[in-house]
Amino acid sequence: MWTIGNMIGENGQETALVMAMRPDCGVSRYVTACGEEITPERSLLMSPSRSVFLVTACLAALTGQSATARDRVLAFSVTAGAIAQPEYFGADSFRFGPTARIGFTGLRVGSLQLRDPDGPREFAPGTRYRGAVQYIPDRDGRDELEGLSNVDASVELGLGLQHTRETWQVYGELRYGFIGHQAIAADIGANAILRLEGGAVLHAGPRVELGNSRFMRTYFGVTDSEAARSDLEAYTPSRAVYSAGFEMGAYQPVGEDWGVTAILRYDRLRGDASRSPIVDIGTENQWTATLGLTKHFNLRF
Repeated sequence: MWTIGNMIGENGQETALVMAMRPDCGVSRYVTACGEEITPERSLLMSPSRSVFLVTACLAALTGQSATARDRVLAFSVTAGAIAQPEYFGADSFRFGPTARIGFTGLRVGSLQLRDPDGPREFAPGTRYRGAVQYIPDRDGRDELEGLSNVDASVELGLGLQHTRETWQVYGELRYGFIGHQAIAADIGANAILRLEGGAVLHAGPRVELGNSRFMRTYFGVTDSEAARSDLEAYTPSRAVYSAGFEMGAYQPVGEDWGVTAILRYDRLRGDASRSPIVDIGTENQWTATLGLTKHFNLRF
């Protein structure tokens, strides 16, 4: 029910006019602010100009509601799947587990807009900041690492900056291990992008990973006490670029709001990391494969 204007009642007084609507948006009756009801039969006595005004006001109210709904949009994606990765840095064995990722597409509230909620869902062109999250599984001091201390799982949080064009992308991330190693890590990468008909997107490009001294000691170092308990020599690495590699991936839409993501990545440990006794009993070559199902959400509120 809306108040849409004023009219002159039978007593000659100007009063507010209210419309009561049927579910099919037809007008069932008019009620003035003083409680006076105007039935369809009585509405025939109204002047043509006043009737046009009422119809116009009704349409404007309905159109305004639709426009408001279109101006409030939140778009994001959720990917869940499985990952196969080295059991630890330098391992020649693999562990399999779940993986998940949340991607932010865009937000629009009236004149305020962050990215484009109606734009491309994968590798959207533009320059923007992005959140950075990395999970590193725990490492047990057993089997070939017998005598080494356990390393707890870590969750790194940080910020990244990316610049994406139609056919290429460059990005960088800086993260801190708020849970676990409490060290600093960084990634630098680039992608060549191929957008295919039907919405499929292919990407491929180099990757470089860096860590500060605390990060390197946590995953590649061997303390004197650990050396005494194991067959490994004591080793203290310094901050460095610890790996360089290459990634290729594909995204295939499945229906309007679903998609499948597949990624294969190769990294080779280098520098102080490659000289670690932990890597000597494993391998410098590190492979990671990910397969996930993506659901896109476009919420209008």
